[in-house]
Amino acid sequence: MLDLTNVRSTLSDHYDLAPNPELAASMQDIYAKMDRVISPADWAIYAPYVKAINELKAKRNAVILGHNYMTPEIFHGVSDFVGDSLQLAIKATEVEADVIVQAGVHFMAETSKILSPEKIVLMPDMEAGCSLAESITAEGVEEMRAKYPGAPVVSYVNTTAEVKAASDICCTSSNAVQIVDAMESDTVIMTPDQFLAQNVANQSKKKVVFWEGSCIVHELYTAEDMRAYREYDPQVKIIAHPECTPEVVAESDFTGSTSGIIKWVHDNKPAKAMLVTECSMASNIADELPEVEFAKPCNMCPFMKKISLEKILYVLHTMENQVEVDEEMAINARKSVQAMIDLSKKLGL
Repeated sequence: MLDLTNVRSTLSDHYDLAPNPELAASMQDIYAKMDRVISPADWAIYAPYVKAINELKAKRNAVILGHNYMTPEIFHGVSDFVGDSLQLAIKATEVEADVIVQAGVHFMAETSKILSPEKIVLMPDMEAGCSLAESITAEGVEEMRAKYPGAPVVSYVNTTAEVKAASDICCTSSNAVQIVDAMESDTVIMTPDQFLAQNVANQSKKKVVFWEGSCIVHELYTAEDMRAYREYDPQVKIIAHPECTPEVVAESDFTGSTSGIIKWVHDNKPAKAMLVTECSMASNIADELPEVEFAKPCNMCPFMKKISLEKILYVLHTMENQVEVDEEMAINARKSVQAMIDLSKKLGL
């Protein structure tokens, strides 16, 4: 756990991080990506951190991988690549960098390390976990195998390294149906997200059995909420993540992964859109789409919000919080992730 008193003391000894309107004004090109959602006063606070981080990245030969749920000052201000968890893990294998800073949650940093073991992977806050990833262990996977002998285990990429290592193949929210359908068995085990599994079962020809885990952000949305929003504003397009319940998905105009949601909004440019997912998604694409009015039913991920500019700067400065994965576990986990990547390519996904 980071001692924030020590973090701030260390940073103040090396960087001038006082709010700076003049510096903020000189960084208008970066601010223009988020000025619809970040006030000038807040940008004056963030700008010194953004400048310091971007300069330090060059010195460390580092890149920052920013998940779609990061706040705008991180997403637009310092991230070199942005996307969903798998997009970022694949990008980690492609970048010519010595250091990766994972602006996301812990399982994402593990996945980057699994796929890029030669790189240093830094986690700004080791306590940035995930309710979904932590809802299952390798023992839970074996419990499901015992219940359904011979059924392959398809685990969501939003899982820990030990669960990936205990699984046959991984999936994402965008390729889950195709991955499940490609399994040879008539029965397929999905872990750990019960709602993603139920949504897949509604589209798949397979019998899908599942572990009863869920995401604390997406499980809070209800079909009643969706109907109330639509009644209040019939023009609004409801766009849901498949970690939501099947009832919420049934009320939506489109369902897709975080990257799929962003693509749909870009392609369709509805006059009004409601993104039924984590709060920051709408904020991060608002300035790109000034013609779209975003309604924000805001369920915030407390784990994602543990990541801040301050913590990113600190771990880049000190090189603390390096993520390690046991070598044997990493080998087995890499097999399940690579199996997904290979199958996705074969299926043309």
